[in-house]
Amino acid sequence: MTKPPSTTGQKIEHAFEKALDPFATALKRATRTPGSDAAPAAAPAPAAAGKPGLTISPLAVPFPTIPPIGGVEIATARAGFYKHERDDLVVFRFARGTSCAGVFTRHKIGSAPVDWCKKHLAGAEGGKDVRALVINAGCANAFTGKAGADAARRTASEVAKRFGCRQRDVMLASTGVIGVVLDDKKIVAKLPEIENGLEADAWARAGRGIMTTDTFPKGSYAEAEIEGYKVRIAGIAKGSGMIAPDMATMLAFIVTDADIHPNVLQALLGLHVRTTFNSVTVDGDTSTNDTALLFATGTSGAPRIGRVGDRRLKSFSAALDKVMLDLAHQLVRDGEGATKFVKVTVDGAASPASARKLAKSIADSPLVKTAIAGQDANWGRVVMAVGKTEEPVDRDRLAIKFGPHQAAIDGAPSPTYDEAKMTAYMKNPEIDITVDVGSGRASATVWTCDLTKGYIEINGDYRS
Repeated sequence: MTKPPSTTGQKIEHAFEKALDPFATALKRATRTPGSDAAPAAAPAPAAAGKPGLTISPLAVPFPTIPPIGGVEIATARAGFYKHERDDLVVFRFARGTSCAGVFTRHKIGSAPVDWCKKHLAGAEGGKDVRALVINAGCANAFTGKAGADAARRTASEVAKRFGCRQRDVMLASTGVIGVVLDDKKIVAKLPEIENGLEADAWARAGRGIMTTDTFPKGSYAEAEIEGYKVRIAGIAKGSGMIAPDMATMLAFIVTDADIHPNVLQALLGLHVRTTFNSVTVDGDTSTNDTALLFATGTSGAPRIGRVGDRRLKSFSAALDKVMLDLAHQLVRDGEGATKFVKVTVDGAASPASARKLAKSIADSPLVKTAIAGQDANWGRVVMAVGKTEEPVDRDRLAIKFGPHQAAIDGAPSPTYDEAKMTAYMKNPEIDITVDVGSGRASATVWTCDLTKGYIEINGDYRS
């Protein structure tokens, strides 16, 4: 007999598991033949959550099949930053000559790993021969002063000795609790196991190894062509809460076998981050550790690209944008406690910057997000979020739509408003909100999720 749950937290967890179990349901649907009542084929069990007791997001998507990428090997291990049994250390080893570029949080209190990467990528030879990436989950090593910086340096030094490269050629990333100095001895102790475990086909394990409050691992893959050569692009990301633009607690690591100069990589990353990782928000909070790193191993055989704006990059640029946007969307789908994936588009703004500010105001509004959680098309809250920005808005031309349904037009309730149709639409797991502010021609899109009691439950005991 199963022992009944005793605490409030256990009861909530039990109820969620019993009533929802969304990921398992989705897998069953995916394996059932249309029109058939036969039992579905057995599906692989979903990956364990980064933190015990979390229900897998109902918006979760399966981890994709990612083939080996030439010039990169990956290994994971349990270093012990978490009390429970799970991998919390991930190491990438890259081929000699690998290029690297990065974008980082604009938070004024950046972490020691962020400081380390920024310093070495900004150097004269920065990003020209990066040989390793070390990621740990469970300790952010942020707001840790000189002790944290020393721990980061020692980590890079030990990995460099083992991989035969310079300290500066080792990139670092951490995620977890702020204000705790990284115990680098835990990482060093696992380096022999890491070195023996390196393999080309470990993307899924890496995706799980960097999770914190994530409920599913996030990965993406695409292919492109450069002068007739096929190039591959693969990436993983983590993030569930403390997600907001600049950058959205987010880590993302993308690797390609294309041969691209670091300056060109940096330009591409900067171009696409604005409409991907910097256009998602879960709770409006920006992390101390946000990092996105892009690596190019140069093993595909494609010619080297050394100039920003080279036309041969067209296909690659589009594929990179696809991977980054896919990963960004998965961050929102795994928003802490999320049940709705929400796309907010603002049209008719006076400038792109104004459109972006307006869209973010809607997407960040707790009142808008809780209304969506309650499946209530409360467009008055959207009006509130638009007006409070002080951006140019023509009140008498303001229009609001939820999906295909017009809620307001020309600054007033729509004469075709249908409450029944609107209510039915709001039950969907994916919601589109479109607002025309009637002040110009600029547009912007931001992706977010709803705000539920689950967010409070997860963050109320984050450190436990």
